[in-house]
Amino acid sequence: MAVQEARQSAAGGVPRGTHEGGCTCGDCPHGARAGHRRAVAAFLVKRDEFAAGQGLPAAVAHSASASRQWVSEELTQSAEAVAERGRAEGAAWLARLWRRTAYAVWAAVVVLLLVQALTAIGAGWTAARTAGLVAALVVAASLTAASWFHRARGGVLAPVIGEDNRLSTSRAVAVAWVLFVAYAVLVLVGRLAAASDSRERDALIAGLELARGAGVVTVLAVVCAIAVLVRRVVGLRVLGQRLQKVRADRPRAADLLTDDSGRGTFADIQYVVIGGVALLFAGVRLARRPDQLPDLPWGLAVVVLVSAATYVAGKYAEGGRPVILSVVRSREAGDLDGPIRTGDDIEIRGAGFVPPGAQRADRLSRMVVRIGPVNVHVPLVPVAGGFSNPTDEVLTVPVPADVEPGRVEVQVVTAAGAETNRYAIDVTD
Repeated sequence: MAVQEARQSAAGGVPRGTHEGGCTCGDCPHGARAGHRRAVAAFLVKRDEFAAGQGLPAAVAHSASASRQWVSEELTQSAEAVAERGRAEGAAWLARLWRRTAYAVWAAVVVLLLVQALTAIGAGWTAARTAGLVAALVVAASLTAASWFHRARGGVLAPVIGEDNRLSTSRAVAVAWVLFVAYAVLVLVGRLAAASDSRERDALIAGLELARGAGVVTVLAVVCAIAVLVRRVVGLRVLGQRLQKVRADRPRAADLLTDDSGRGTFADIQYVVIGGVALLFAGVRLARRPDQLPDLPWGLAVVVLVSAATYVAGKYAEGGRPVILSVVRSREAGDLDGPIRTGDDIEIRGAGFVPPGAQRADRLSRMVVRIGPVNVHVPLVPVAGGFSNPTDEVLTVPVPADVEPGRVEVQVVTAAGAETNRYAIDVTD
């Protein structure tokens, strides 16, 4: 009863789902962002209070283990509320995104029109400019239609959002090249439809020959194959527990250049930069020679292929299975050395316990340690600005009384569902 009253007091006496003025509780799309921000702020205040030793009820304050467990449960409940609001905000953000992507597509068409109008001063308007503008209108209309059909999944960005709800670098690069080649072919189609001279038509058809655009076709084939290969590689590595993936609340532009934890990765950055530079070169070549596919030089094409190979190698190298290296009895200052007994805290030392992107409290609270037949949830220990337990290298958990004395096995199950190796320890009475 005392614990329940303390939880109600810590929650401020306000039931979950109560509207606190305005539509900012996260129950509707328009208030999802405000509701999420309010939940995050409340969680941070609660975490810092517990880290400072405040807010503990008298019923559990006398016991360090009981107070730690109570704090962990309170923070877990609050973190789950934050995660729920975050998912609601992500869904509402995706639902609004399709309009923004459609506006961005048509803004690009307007920019193309302005560039063509400015460059036509003195040189005059040509059939190639008309074909380029018409091709841009066709591509923009197609993307807008696709954006409407996928309006609940981010509009135009739906094909480049991975299964983990993050923007996929390999898919984004492949889609960029597919759209560019489609645009280039439509330009030639427009010019061919408007051509009245047979020699001009023959020259335009010859511009589609493989000898003219071998570099672009090769790069297109490679980036599309890599998009499929990377999806397969990541899926197999996740199933084999050699890679841990945690779903994000919503995709972000930084996903193209960072890993799941938000840190910049060399493989992704160089792939995007080199692919973007090569695409810009091909666009300039198309503007200069609109009567054929862009003749991407083989030197630049090889540079893109090397960049793609580096990206794939980086995908193979990232990640790793979590592993337990040692298990020792947790000892505080003044404690005597001794064997592990039921009720003692143990330190599980290893690597890979916290998957990338799982640093949030709702993810950390899902970690479980199997001590013999008993599943022990890893307690959250707050400190100023974060948590001291669990960490990527050390987990501290108590040995429950249900564990029979003798030789038992310890295994960690991470927030991504990956399992570590089994490590045997001796538990005495």
